[in-house]
Amino acid sequence: MEKIKRYKAYCLDLDGTVYRGEAPVQEAAQFVSRLQQQGIEAFYVTNNASKTQGQLYEKLKRVGVNADKSRIMSSAVAAAKYIKRWYPGRTVYLIGSDGLKEALDTEGIDCVEKQADIVLMGLDPQISYRKLSRACLEVQNGAVFLSTNQDLAFPSEEGFLPGNGAITAVVSKATDVDPVFIGKPEIHMLEAIQHEWGFDKEEMVMIGDNYDTDIQAGIRFGIDTVHVNTGVTPMDAVMQKDHPATHLLENLSFWKQ
Repeated sequence: MEKIKRYKAYCLDLDGTVYRGEAPVQEAAQFVSRLQQQGIEAFYVTNNASKTQGQLYEKLKRVGVNADKSRIMSSAVAAAKYIKRWYPGRTVYLIGSDGLKEALDTEGIDCVEKQADIVLMGLDPQISYRKLSRACLEVQNGAVFLSTNQDLAFPSEEGFLPGNGAITAVVSKATDVDPVFIGKPEIHMLEAIQHEWGFDKEEMVMIGDNYDTDIQAGIRFGIDTVHVNTGVTPMDAVMQKDHPATHLLENLSFWKQ
């Protein structure tokens, strides 16, 4: 086991770190339980903007993790907090699903069908040419352009399907305007946790399986990182990076405190 210092904010990625699809990563559930026995509640940091905090809470429960719902930081929640902090009182033209709409409602942000101050895009299974056209017109009219994440594709039982990044690219290419992305590897979710709970960066750690999103987010934000070999990026590939994770573990059962 590797000796790692104690932190106050343990920020865990979800898919590939805490679960794989519907299957639990048992070592992660046991790790969270150990933290809770020490009086520490983890944070859960996911690019998934389609699910509500409640839906993510229930999924964590199904894989053996009893989370504090307020500490689930999806890119939808982070986007709503970002807008409330930096664009208070502004209106939003929204492309997205329930998770994003609920996050905006929670922060008291109004959605409008035209003449919006902000265009916010998340994965929308009901996407249409009309919605994309409206988003393009709003951006051309000067609306701030935000998107929850830049994931180009996501896996399904039939194969890879278009992700939010691919759909966002349609509006970006048509308007020649680049959006601000909220999800990992950008720092906004970690920044929201720091801002809301008042941590110092030395007290935070980002834990994940994907070097290009999880670990890069932590590196860019300037906090310690822990790569676990339970998902996307193999450990030997991380070891070859110019900026590897602070610590590399086979799984979270190897974390000694």
